[in-house]
Amino acid sequence: MAIMMEVIEWPDPSPTDMIHRFPETGSADIKLGAQLVVRETQSAVFYRDGKACDSFGPGRHTLSTFNLPIITKLFSAPWGFESIFKAEVYFINHKTFIDLKWGTREPVAFRDSELGLIRLRGFGVYTCKITEPLLFINQLVGRESKYSTSQIEDYLRNVIICRLNDLMGERLKTILELPKQYKDIANELKTKLLNEFLKYGIELLDFYITSITPPEDVQRMIDERSGMAAVKDLDDFLKFKLAKSMDAQGGSGQMGAGAGIGMGIGMLMPGYMSKAFSSEQKGLEQEHVPTVQCPECLAHTPENSRFCYKCGHQMVPMNICPNCSKVVTVHANFCMNCGYNLKSKPKCPKCDIELPPGTKFCPGCGEKIG
Repeated sequence: MAIMMEVIEWPDPSPTDMIHRFPETGSADIKLGAQLVVRETQSAVFYRDGKACDSFGPGRHTLSTFNLPIITKLFSAPWGFESIFKAEVYFINHKTFIDLKWGTREPVAFRDSELGLIRLRGFGVYTCKITEPLLFINQLVGRESKYSTSQIEDYLRNVIICRLNDLMGERLKTILELPKQYKDIANELKTKLLNEFLKYGIELLDFYITSITPPEDVQRMIDERSGMAAVKDLDDFLKFKLAKSMDAQGGSGQMGAGAGIGMGIGMLMPGYMSKAFSSEQKGLEQEHVPTVQCPECLAHTPENSRFCYKCGHQMVPMNICPNCSKVVTVHANFCMNCGYNLKSKPKCPKCDIELPPGTKFCPGCGEKIG
């Protein structure tokens, strides 16, 4: 059904409306002399038979053959131009659309040079505006009567995440350096996204990264690592912790006194242990005992030590006894728990092939073992 229109305007667009079409379905019967009102942040484009004809900027326009040259030409031949013509009007909102959000729906895999393969989530905001109405309508809107930011936000979010992944893979080595690079990464990413937006008639104005974070378990690991780095002298740290504990428990009464004495003895232990280890290390150096360097604290430890004497780092790889499932060192010949010969390679008494530990039937001939 045709609609006779004498005043054409879009008075109350919502903050997210980008395009509005009059009429919403079909074409409108528009009189010559009708008033077209275009507000400051708008433009209007007339469509006839699916093609863009005449466009108007802000102001009040009286529609006539003078300011509708293309539509006048279309209707003047061969049928003759009448006082009524049929067309659709698309209003374009040219305001700056703010607080458009982007973010990863699922964590993105990233190979960190220090933490290994981790998954990251990124979030931020951006602003944009329509600069090429015809391109925007033809590429995205089509024949829809309304178009809002929510309809394009999902697509633009995917474009942003794709380019963010490329950029992080190119320039970022570890997320430990990430916070100080937010601004630089955002600027580089904006440069990469400008052409992606422009091909749809949209200009990207501002782009911000609010956070790029790993999962909670990785964050805890980073916190623990920073805590270990803060404790430079384990001996002094233990003394400090024990002193605080003694002060907290050192109230009146026999229990408080007993606790204080016990804690006092505990405070002396790290010093004695440290001296003992230090003496032991000097003795080892004098005896020319082979040592290895701890990868954590760089202290020298005897070659066959299971743990570093200074920081407790595990130095010797461990194995599992196939007989009792207890932990043993890789250099052990026998299990210290059950005495199992870890170096032996049992063979089948019938076909003489080597058998894995715990085998009940020979895999070669089916002979029952044991």
